[in-house]
Amino acid sequence: MLESVGSLTGTPWIYAMVALSVLLDVFLPVLPSGVLVITAATAAAAGSATGRVPHEVPDILALTLCAALASLLGDLVAYRLAWRGGERLDRAIARSRRLTAAQERLGGALARGGGALVILARFAPAGRSVVSLGAGAAHRRARDFLPWSALAGLTWAAYSVALGYYGGQWLGATWLGTGVSVLALFAAGSGAAYVMRRPVKAS
Repeated sequence: MLESVGSLTGTPWIYAMVALSVLLDVFLPVLPSGVLVITAATAAAAGSATGRVPHEVPDILALTLCAALASLLGDLVAYRLAWRGGERLDRAIARSRRLTAAQERLGGALARGGGALVILARFAPAGRSVVSLGAGAAHRRARDFLPWSALAGLTWAAYSVALGYYGGQWLGATWLGTGVSVLALFAAGSGAAYVMRRPVKAS
């Protein structure tokens, strides 16, 4: 992937590729959007280390904002589709213990004015999909959900870009540097998934 992304780093297509991958992975969680963001950031680190002119490498700030905005847009689309899903989606959620539990936890978190669950879910495998669909299906207010979704997307994007960029600077723009950064992203996802699976203690 490093070579494939490297051929796009000097063109605006890298941002389109990142945005499309991040937007769609709310519906297809198997898409390696995090790996793609890290790889693009690693390519940016390699370009800065070799003294390439700025327009020949991805801009770190633009890459972060691109990934964050695509994340928010994907969440919004999933939220609206689930909102309009009607009884069929409600029945599908009721049949899934995971979706039902996530919906209940999300409702409680938003009712208390907190959205840490939304941020955690952005890192957990398929967590973003579960939370966005659950919020829409439960008809949670957009003003309660979307600001946390925006913060979650920005946090995830900044973390992923930082992993790729600094990993590339410290370990070099090699498979080793990219692999270590990807493992760090997966570790964060595993930690988030563990926290989300913990039962809520009754107060």
